[in-house]
Amino acid sequence: MSSIAVHVVYIVGMVLVGYIKTKNYKPDIASAWDEVETLRKEVVFVKVNSPFLYLFSFLGVAVICGIIIFSYRNLLN
Repeated sequence: MSSIAVHVVYIVGMVLVGYIKTKNYKPDIASAWDEVETLRKEVVFVKVNSPFLYLFSFLGVAVICGIIIFSYRNLLN
């Protein structure tokens, strides 16, 4: 359950950051036309993470939270 909470907080946080950045973005169209030539030459190569990364992180956080809960219960008893 705590692994779900950690991932929900992470995903909601990422969505909120994206929303705030999009809401506050003010494009400068006038100066963008001056840079059209250089923009055509720019290429960005990025590596896209596999969706399985979220599965593995979910399982990893679940195991870590389980160890913490198990240790906490053993300390109390």
